[in-house]
Amino acid sequence: MANILIVDDEKSIRKTFEVFLKKEGHKVFLSEDVNSALEIVEKNSLDLIITDIIMPRITGIELLNLLKEKEPDIPIIIMTGEPTVETAKKAVKDNANDYLIKPVSKYNLLKAANYALKQKELIESKKKLEAENKEYRNNLEILVKRRTESLEKAVHSTITTIAEILESKDPYTAGHEKKVGNLALAIAEKMNLSKKQKDCIYFAGYLHDIGKLLVPAEILSKPGKLSRAEYCVVKDHVESGCKLLKNIELPWPVEEVVYQHHERIDGSGYPQNLKGEKISIEAKILAVSDVVEAMASHRPYRPSFSVKTALDEIGKNNGILYDEDVVKATLDLFIIDKYKFIVKSQYIKIEV
Repeated sequence: MANILIVDDEKSIRKTFEVFLKKEGHKVFLSEDVNSALEIVEKNSLDLIITDIIMPRITGIELLNLLKEKEPDIPIIIMTGEPTVETAKKAVKDNANDYLIKPVSKYNLLKAANYALKQKELIESKKKLEAENKEYRNNLEILVKRRTESLEKAVHSTITTIAEILESKDPYTAGHEKKVGNLALAIAEKMNLSKKQKDCIYFAGYLHDIGKLLVPAEILSKPGKLSRAEYCVVKDHVESGCKLLKNIELPWPVEEVVYQHHERIDGSGYPQNLKGEKISIEAKILAVSDVVEAMASHRPYRPSFSVKTALDEIGKNNGILYDEDVVKATLDLFIIDKYKFIVKSQYIKIEV
C-alpha cells in the first residue's frame, strides 16, 4: 500500500482518482490547491503525488519545484488538459516523473502510478546500498570479500531493476536493454577486449536508454511519426541518461559510453557529432548492438525487420556510420556462430 496525494481543483477528478487508487489498496489524500497540498506533505509520509498543472494562484509546475527542494524523493506526476510539446518539455526539465493528458483513463493512471512507485523503490534501494557500502568501508579489511560479493549482486540487481522499470515505461521495447547488453558483450568477446571493457559494455547495454525514464510516455509509445519537437525530446534521453548515471557509483565509465552510443564515425550522430577515434570502442559496439536489435524488433510505428535486414544495414554503412572491426565481429557472430538474441540476464563476475 502506498500513500498517494491527488492535487486538482476539480472535485470530480479528485474523487474519481480516489476510487481508482483505493481499489488498488492505496491510501489517498485529496487537495484542491497547492497550499493545502503542502500542508498534507508536511503532516504525512507520501509515496507519490499526482497534480494538475493549471490551478488557481499557484500552478502544478510551481508545486513541483517547491517539492523537489523540500522532498526530492517523492515522485510527482504532472497532468494537464491543455497538452503541448513545450509543456511536456517543461515538465521533463523540472524533473516530473511522468506526464499525463486529460482526460486520464483508469489504465493510464494506474500504469503511471505503478511506474512512479517502482522508481521510488529504486531510489530507496540505492540509498540502502550506499548505507551498506559506507558500513563496509568502515570495516574494509575484514569485510572486503563480503563487500565484493555484495557489490556484484547489488550492481546486477540494480541494473536489472532499471531495465525492468524501463520496460514498464515503454512495454513496446520490452527486453530491448537486455538483448542489447547481451549482444554487446558477445561482440566484445569476439573482438577479444579486456575483461574490464567487456563488463563496461555489458552494463552500458542494460543502461543505455535510462534517459528515457524522463521522456513522456505518450511520446515513447506514439504509433505515428514523431514531430521535430517530439524527436528532440527523445534525443535528449542521451544527455539525461548520462546525468542519471553520474549519480550511480559504478567501476567503469558507463555514463560516457551511454552518452556516445548515438554517435556515428562520420560525425552524423548526436549529441556531440563525434568522429572516428574520438568515439570509444565501447560506444561503437553499443551503437551497432542497439541498431541491430532495434531493427529486428517490433516498434509502435513500424513492424519488425528481419535480422538479415539489420545486418545488411550495418554492412551497407560499414566504415561510414559504424566501425569496421565492430561490424565484422557482428556479422561473424550472426552468420558464422549463428548467434540468437538472449533476453535473460547474464550474471558475470565483475572485475573492479
